[in-house]
Amino acid sequence: MPTITLPAPDGRLAPFTTSAPRGYPDVAQGPFNRIAFSAVHVVADPMSSVDPWIGCAVDWDATIAYRSRLWDLGLGVAEAMDTAQRGMGLDWPTSLELIRRSIDASRSHPGARVFSGCGTDHLVPEARTTVADVLCAYEAQAEAIEGLGGRLIVMASRALAACARSPDQYGLVYDRLLSQVREPVIVHWLGDMFDPALAGYWGAEDLDAATDVAVDVINRNAAKIDGVKVSLLDKDREVAMRRRLAPGVRMYTGDDFNFAELIAGDAHGHSDALLGIFDAIAPAASAALTALGRGDVARFHDILGPTVPLSRHIFRAPTRFYKTGVVFMAWLNGLQSHFTMVGGQQSARHVLHLAELFRLADAAGLLRDPDLACGRMRALLAINGIES
Repeated sequence: MPTITLPAPDGRLAPFTTSAPRGYPDVAQGPFNRIAFSAVHVVADPMSSVDPWIGCAVDWDATIAYRSRLWDLGLGVAEAMDTAQRGMGLDWPTSLELIRRSIDASRSHPGARVFSGCGTDHLVPEARTTVADVLCAYEAQAEAIEGLGGRLIVMASRALAACARSPDQYGLVYDRLLSQVREPVIVHWLGDMFDPALAGYWGAEDLDAATDVAVDVINRNAAKIDGVKVSLLDKDREVAMRRRLAPGVRMYTGDDFNFAELIAGDAHGHSDALLGIFDAIAPAASAALTALGRGDVARFHDILGPTVPLSRHIFRAPTRFYKTGVVFMAWLNGLQSHFTMVGGQQSARHVLHLAELFRLADAAGLLRDPDLACGRMRALLAINGIES
């Protein structure tokens, strides 16, 4: 196996010999007994003349090809979410075009699932922004997505967090929006570790109080809700909330630190999955869910266990920069031809972080072609003045 010189966390250089990949299939090998979505990244167009800090240019062919790969693996696509840099480089007009193309592409994959992010990111919060403005913004995006035949993921709103003054105002917005949707939606509670502008969501800084508000809103609208995705990186809170949900409302784990045990579940139930890390570990996720589907819990943990340290590293604080690690994995594995991101966010993580990511991906058996991965890693290190 190839050897590469990598910087250690203390900056010293040391040789690292890669391991043989675990060689997971590129097509699902059996049915799942969990619903599993991957929140998917977009592939930037490195040949565009658009300045990345000002606009966004997407390589549509590569972006849709990545989604086709996930459908082949049996995973659903959570489209135009924060993994796709929604509101962090990807604007609403481009998001809607992405949603349209993804829905169209899914039609050639029987059984493919696509739910798409419905938010308020085209509304720029101002001092005079009202809760009514936020509701109108949600309604506009919901109408646009449903007009394409899409299903909704109701994303947390920065504008609502900025202007709402009480839990009742959150309830008003969600009650009104959910009363209008055509099909049951997924509600997404994104914590402030992913987006600091969402601090105090549901009208409470205290997470216990916020959870009470969220559960009340969800349960009284249960007929219009497929499930709730919780991204708080707190497994105990997720389990406690899961047990309070109305019958028929799924919990979709968004816990990229503890996803394996939450999906496996306990005597009282389990979480389904809507995870950014499933973008980076898709073949392993598919193989693990196939094993779980046939009742082989030991094999499920054998596959996913080594991916958890990788995920915790990719999503380490500042967690909002995790997209860099997701795209880096796609590049290392030859699933895109470059390490360029919308908004120039390939620069959001330092080279020591990326070197450790390389080691952890190798430990999980997720470097599909170690020779290719080493070649690309050497190129990155050379750009940073490191001879490997």
